[in-house]
Amino acid sequence: MNISVVWCLLVLAFAVKVLFSLTTHYFKAEDGGERSVCVTFGFFFFVKAMAILIVTENYLEFGLESGFSNFSESAMQFLEKQGLESQGPVSKLTFKLFLAVLCSLIGAFLTFPGLRLAQMHLDALNLATEKITQTLLHINFLAPLFMVLLWVKPITKDYIMNPPLGKESVPLISEDTFDTVRLWIIILLCALRLAMMRHHLQAYLNLAQKSVDQMKKEAGRISMVDLQKMVARVFYYLCVIALQYVAPLVMLLHTTLLLKTLGNYSWGIYPELNSDTPVENSLLPSSVYSESPPADGKMKVTVVQITMALGSLKNIFTPLLFRGLLSFLTWWIAACLFSTSLFGLFYHQYLTVA
Repeated sequence: MNISVVWCLLVLAFAVKVLFSLTTHYFKAEDGGERSVCVTFGFFFFVKAMAILIVTENYLEFGLESGFSNFSESAMQFLEKQGLESQGPVSKLTFKLFLAVLCSLIGAFLTFPGLRLAQMHLDALNLATEKITQTLLHINFLAPLFMVLLWVKPITKDYIMNPPLGKESVPLISEDTFDTVRLWIIILLCALRLAMMRHHLQAYLNLAQKSVDQMKKEAGRISMVDLQKMVARVFYYLCVIALQYVAPLVMLLHTTLLLKTLGNYSWGIYPELNSDTPVENSLLPSSVYSESPPADGKMKVTVVQITMALGSLKNIFTPLLFRGLLSFLTWWIAACLFSTSLFGLFYHQYLTVA
């Protein structure tokens, strides 16, 4: 087992826990409408996930259907070897319903990070003076859309694998190379978002100056203590803003890393043949039939039993299953980020009172 999988899962769990804590904080607030916003977007993303899961593989090529079929067949074979009769561990409807509930929770967690990103994007554009910075800010905002389009088969894969070049269609790259390029694009877009973090946080900090300037235009007086509290409130909330900016990025990055590792992909444009399986299989006979002292016999048998149990689990949870599941989760995180950011952009641009 690759130990990097454990670290990626730990970081992913920590990011989800942070977003869960922030969402529960919004739920505890009784004055504002944050609770209603989270619940509304949660139901919206649940319906959206159910609709996405109905779409066939001809349009969205996650590989969920083939991955679930492979998982069911492997699980049934494993149960038959154990002397148990079963129609499968879980039905397809239950599997998709569980995914839809998980997607609705992820969408609710990413609601306010997306809304906040839209506001910071508009403020950062107003502060940016160079054309290069403005272009990078636009690319950074549209990065989740580019990630979403990478799995839309008629737009990306069909035109690259089978480009319309006259009567004959010659694929430009192989399917494995396309999967590797897709992973690299996601990594580069995540690096771009991390590089543009300073501009977004600075745009948020400038809200204090904007509040002071707006107060100077209003009639009446305000005490110096209240003015200091208003400015300090912006700086104290900076930690929450940074978490809302970084946590979705961390989730997206580590689901991509898990997709590469568990999906048995490669970072090379021309991936080499994987030779891990023959090595692992060759270790078992030497461990079983090697002569060892009686004192170490029980330990050797225990190690062999654990290795065989892990091998059985590996035959059930195959890379084909992880490819479909992690591809869908990566696509869904990007889709939620773009949906909430687009709604936030529309809200702050047209619905808020200047």
